[in-house]
Amino acid sequence: MKRTLSISLAEDERDRELAEWASHEAAECGSEINRTLAFARSLGRVPHLLEGATASLWSVLATVGAVDLTVARAVEPHLDALSILKEAGVSAEDDLDVADEATWGVFAAESSTSGVSASFSDGEWRLVGTKAWCSLAGSLSHALVTAQTSSSTRRLFAVSLTQDSVVVRDGEWHARGLTAITSGSVDFNGAFARPIGADGWYLERPGFAWGGIGVAACWWGGAVGIARRAISASREREPDQIGLMQIGALDLAIQSSRLALAAAADAVDGDDLDRDAARIVGYRTRARVARDVDDVIERVGHALGPAPLALEEEHARRVADLQLYVRQHHAERDYASLGRKLLADGHFAW
Repeated sequence: MKRTLSISLAEDERDRELAEWASHEAAECGSEINRTLAFARSLGRVPHLLEGATASLWSVLATVGAVDLTVARAVEPHLDALSILKEAGVSAEDDLDVADEATWGVFAAESSTSGVSASFSDGEWRLVGTKAWCSLAGSLSHALVTAQTSSSTRRLFAVSLTQDSVVVRDGEWHARGLTAITSGSVDFNGAFARPIGADGWYLERPGFAWGGIGVAACWWGGAVGIARRAISASREREPDQIGLMQIGALDLAIQSSRLALAAAADAVDGDDLDRDAARIVGYRTRARVARDVDDVIERVGHALGPAPLALEEEHARRVADLQLYVRQHHAERDYASLGRKLLADGHFAW
């Protein structure tokens, strides 16, 4: 039987119970996409971002990540899309005529070789172009898609993916991690779209700085799942001094990310940061978690050797999934973005 231990960022019994429930349900999905998307639709009891319960939301994402990163990778953008719609004051059912059983993605990545433009004609918005990195586009019913408007700025649009004018490209996904979360390109051939917010709103909104930390919570959960394998090995065989050192270092990495995420959750709910300060918290938190995740992957590999990677399907898949997932953090490029922001705004606390 799978372990269903919750990972809580706050000492709240209700949060722990919610995370424990999510852990059990995620384990039942078995990485099967239809069951996973059904689970995503059942998460109405999970608070949205900017509702004052961010630690609860991120605890659920981390707990699901510790169980199965495929499930976390599908659930996180669905919840993010619902939070974005709520932040925009848009009801999917009332304003967009979208049924409750919809499953959502967020297609906001930008590519240097392709892009999507939006044009308004005869009272309708239409999208034309190719969007890269569209996770689960062939399985979802709807997505929030960024596109360039005539003002040369990006605007967010809600799009039904079931239109004939939306074509999902096959055969592009060759990853060895997150194999079920195909993230290829989508062609929009005049697809009907509904605008969400004004030009530039998606990037300027308060929640933009915080949404990426939800992804980091999933990374952290994945790292916890991998670190647990090292702990179980120590119970199977008495660790030597090097083994004990690795366990201590793993604990430091896990707790470092826990503290960073908990502090960020408090900052979100405190609602006392301006946009620039919020973005700096977002950069710092994602970078801290990404660095800890890389540390955990390396240390568990050193502690366990090649056998679990070669002979244990669950562990090998978990490592491959997390190695790919955490590369959504752009490493040194994101450090440079943080440094540029700090120098421009002077937000040094040291």
